[in-house]
Amino acid sequence: MNTRTAPLPPNRPAAASAATTITTTTDQSYAPYAEALVAHSGRDWLRLNVPGHAAAPGSALTDRFGARVTALDFPPLLDGLDVGPDNPLEQALALAARAWGARRTWFLTNGASQGNQIASMVAPALGRTLVVQRSVHSSVVDGLVLSGLDAVFVQPSVDPEQGIAHGVTAGDVAQALRRAPDAAAVYVVSPSYFGAVADVRAIADAAHAAGVPLIVDEAWGSHFGFHPALPAGALALGADLVTSSTHKLAGSLTQSAMLHLADGPFADRLEPLVDRCFRLVQSTSASALLTASLDLARRALVSGADRITGSVAAADAVRGAVRARGRFGLVCDRFHRFPDVTAADPLRIAVDTRAGGITGHEARQSLSRDHRIMVEVSTDSALVAVFGAGSAPDTERFVDALHRLPSPLTGSDGPSREPLSLPRPGAARLTAREAFLSPSRVVPAAAAVGLISADTLAAYPPGIPNVLPGEVITAETVAFLRRTAAAPGGHVRGAVDPAVSRLRVVAS
Repeated sequence: MNTRTAPLPPNRPAAASAATTITTTTDQSYAPYAEALVAHSGRDWLRLNVPGHAAAPGSALTDRFGARVTALDFPPLLDGLDVGPDNPLEQALALAARAWGARRTWFLTNGASQGNQIASMVAPALGRTLVVQRSVHSSVVDGLVLSGLDAVFVQPSVDPEQGIAHGVTAGDVAQALRRAPDAAAVYVVSPSYFGAVADVRAIADAAHAAGVPLIVDEAWGSHFGFHPALPAGALALGADLVTSSTHKLAGSLTQSAMLHLADGPFADRLEPLVDRCFRLVQSTSASALLTASLDLARRALVSGADRITGSVAAADAVRGAVRARGRFGLVCDRFHRFPDVTAADPLRIAVDTRAGGITGHEARQSLSRDHRIMVEVSTDSALVAVFGAGSAPDTERFVDALHRLPSPLTGSDGPSREPLSLPRPGAARLTAREAFLSPSRVVPAAAAVGLISADTLAAYPPGIPNVLPGEVITAETVAFLRRTAAAPGGHVRGAVDPAVSRLRVVAS
């Protein structure tokens, strides 16, 4: 095995000491788990174990997807893959920790949502209240239900014209910490779904000054720090625990992610807690394919500077073309108006479609139906396209299709065509856990106004909760959710029914 030292990515500190890493492998061009998996699948196995397809030829899976998929689909706890000293999985984890500048890294096979749940479950050992950005992903709220923590919410800045939330400032975090003497941790999101990057360094300083760790949901920034054109990663800026949705822009398979622990002042306390909580929520049948894809994504990021340069250039070309043609706007061109936004992810293209006479939902539907182009998400006012780190999409096809979209909003003054404003959250009456576990009843949406929600309700994607369990349901929020559900492709995560005609409330 080659154990030469490879250079670290930009802005990456060295990994932790050997006390937390059982392998000496430092060659980032090596993908130990993925390579061991391929070698294992190439042997002549008679498979009398799970999974039940047994990699047998002629099965429904092999007929549709080919024999390669099932041949690589092994269960955990196999010699030569993840059992024994210095096994390939441990080597892959150590290489990932070094690549991201972490003391320790965990591979997740239930997405960054699993990482957010783990981080929330760890926090009660440090205090009773989580100081948390209100516009976190719904999986963080799920974590509050699991942990039973109280929460002090920090309100993000909101772009009223776009109806989207950005981030929080260090000053707002410090003020919230003063209201929470029993704080366990600070929990923020950076970057946002629309590519807005927060001042993680300043927020980390505010958290540490109060004696608590900073947890960052960096689901959309797993590629950060691997190229000079990209923002620095949260670990390099002082974060203590970071959720990384590696499948989003870093190239691993859907549902694979990582959780990174910094080698900072809280590491000794957090490491055993994170490890135990990881075992609570990680599947005992973790997918070998997902795990291997994380190993390969790490290698591609570390070695892929030239490919990332091409991706950034392609995204810049799209932004330049949109500005030059003048019909649409770019959401990032408004970021300078908000004090909490310090940078933008260059691989995210958020287009203000209403400026061009069409809602984001209608634009997304037309791009898919008429041009066979998929974008990441749409809102009432915008759509978001993402370029994976290292990908080289057909930018001319996207720009041309975008500017061939109809403009049904031109001259329209009907109430259904008015921009959809982001509703303000209702007052919190119970903790998320108290409300979730309380006796509940389902009522018509109009009758739910003024009552306490038993569910998390989030326009999805991006999955930022508009209603939390324990919050009072407002008429403004009901109208927002019902309009979201009625839009083309609209979906409200957690709703009792697709139309949001009924809501689950805490029984009085």
